[in-house]
Amino acid sequence: MRFKDKLKKLSHEEIWREYCGFLDLSMDQYMHIQNRLMDEQFSLWKNSGLGKALLKNRDLADTDEFRKSFPLTKYEDYADILLLKRGDMLPAEPVIWLQTTWEGGIHPVKVAPYSQGMLNTYKTNVIACMILGTSRMKGQFDVKNTDSFLYALAPLPYATGLYPRALNDEIDIQFMPSVKEAEKLSFSERNKKGFKIGMSKGIDYFFGLGSVAYFVSLALSSMTGGGSSSKKHISMSPATICRYLRARRICRREDRSIMPKDLFDLKAFMVAGTDNNCYKDDLEDLWGIRPMELFAGTEPSIIGTETWTRNGMYFFPDTCFYEFIPLDELKKESLDDTYMPKTCLMNEVVPGETYELVVSVLKGGAFMRYRVGDMYRCAGLESKQDQTSIPRFYYTDRVPDIIDIAGFTRISEKEISSALKLSGLPIRSWTAAKQFNENGKPFLHLFVEIESGALQSRVVSREIIRDQLSIYFKYVDNDYKDLKLILGMDPLEVTILKCGTFEYYQQNNPTAIRSVNPASHELRELLDGEKKCQATSY
Repeated sequence: MRFKDKLKKLSHEEIWREYCGFLDLSMDQYMHIQNRLMDEQFSLWKNSGLGKALLKNRDLADTDEFRKSFPLTKYEDYADILLLKRGDMLPAEPVIWLQTTWEGGIHPVKVAPYSQGMLNTYKTNVIACMILGTSRMKGQFDVKNTDSFLYALAPLPYATGLYPRALNDEIDIQFMPSVKEAEKLSFSERNKKGFKIGMSKGIDYFFGLGSVAYFVSLALSSMTGGGSSSKKHISMSPATICRYLRARRICRREDRSIMPKDLFDLKAFMVAGTDNNCYKDDLEDLWGIRPMELFAGTEPSIIGTETWTRNGMYFFPDTCFYEFIPLDELKKESLDDTYMPKTCLMNEVVPGETYELVVSVLKGGAFMRYRVGDMYRCAGLESKQDQTSIPRFYYTDRVPDIIDIAGFTRISEKEISSALKLSGLPIRSWTAAKQFNENGKPFLHLFVEIESGALQSRVVSREIIRDQLSIYFKYVDNDYKDLKLILGMDPLEVTILKCGTFEYYQQNNPTAIRSVNPASHELRELLDGEKKCQATSY
């Protein structure tokens, strides 16, 4: 039975129990599902060509032995098979292959296979997200077959393009513009077309990366706040015209621009990606509804969602088998490349602790004990507000050796080194950190030390370095280029340090400062040390 038929034939209570019942699980019940599905997945995987290749023909008896002896994996462990799309080597036949960025210009793309079992789970959990997105209390939701959905998602083969495809199999929600049309339009064209339709028919759902949703929301405000030229191509129903005129009178009286909330009454607002906390408050102000955060990735699929309280994400028990690397284990690994970090399971996480997530994709997935590259903080083991007895999490950021800006970039030490080399700039030493401006928006802060000869000849400046590096970052990383193209932002800031600053730091510390995302105390010591250097600053 499709979901649209269930809406007609089943009670709200039955539908809630089917899609959101995981929230009522006890910890023991949750782990029973995790362990049962992991046993099934391990049996499929170890007998596949991929599993045999990675296990190197070792015969491991069960998942406990697997976790003790099989190392954590990264994409390079799978690349030879997956990039060639060797479906015959996989645990289950792939129905679709999704794509995302790997490491900018170094490894342009990575692909991930989805089996039919994975797609079935994906559909169920996407509907759970829609239900929870419209809920304001437990058991209550407002989903209709005639609802409309503003399309602000990247199309297939990117992971967000799977979202509308999955929903179209289950319900007749209208995407604006239609999926088929949206896939042929540019980002800007999709926004304008979707908004034009939305002004005529209304908007019930909005889903996108937090940064993209923020940009689109500002664009909608500007389109409705201008003169008649901004609206001459927009067809409005009589009801919408009345609402627009009423909103305009209110906004004139309050001396502010028209916001999306003045024109639309969203049922659900969903955001995904990184840095959502930088945008949630502004988005709530613009739309009058608090965004609900989801977490989904190309490799693991959709794995987590907030509830009506918007206070932390719960992980779906049937998408992946979850392991967590504690910070102290990550520190041991940073000091010894051969060290294999120990992990804990969902029933072993500690409130307040931050972890790197490790997943084994269930239902015939390719990835096992896979380091997704994301960090989560455990918000609690139970919630009286949500009436739950399972852990919930806040997404914090990418792993420390990656700088992710607004969900678009995955800047690594290799990419920065490559950009510096290509630029030919006389930079002697550097470190890069993700920081936030006075408005709480993220940016990449590059601290550099110039060769002393170059300083004396005064051939470089902060502006020259910034402009040059922006060019080369766009060259080595297409996603960085999209920050400017789609969001209209160039996130690079440059600070030139006095000559000798890095040497001074090294003399007064046992180890060199990290090249990417140094700890706050390391960066503070570096900047304090600069003041003690005798060289003249430029």
